Amino acid sequence: MEILSSTRPYLIRAMAEWMESNQLTPYILVDLHCQGVHVPQQYAQQDEVVLNISPIAVRELRLGNEEISFQTRFGGVTHHIVVPIQAVLSIYAKENNKGIYFSRDGDIQPPPPYRPSEVGAAAQRKSGAKRPTLKVVK
Repeated sequence: MEILSSTRPYLIRAMAEWMESNQLTPYILVDLHCQGVHVPQQYAQQDEVVLNISPIAVRELRLGNEEISFQTRFGGVTHHIVVPIQAVLSIYAKENNKGIYFSRDGDIQPPPPYRPSEVGAAAQRKSGAKRPTLKVVK
């Protein structure tokens, strides 16, 4: 069995492109516990930092498979930012919070498959409801 690469960098790039196409501001939430994160620590809160990665906020943005890097200004001082892909906890739009949220230990997990017949039957058993019937009315 071959080992597949992470979907995280591809999802981050896709969401950033979608946000840009819809005139939304892409923010990333970064876990500062991950090795290789280079951001100004004074802007961190609870070992996390939120970074604006919109084209008007950064220069030389690179959304690679291993890391995100760019230059931006904090308090009037230019900083080179490096964020390993695994340190990105989410990418979301500032305006509506729509985005993707990752677990700390891996990629997003798909929801369990929806099986309407099982869900409906379980709800009927819990409520004690009988099966619906139809009656012809003239």
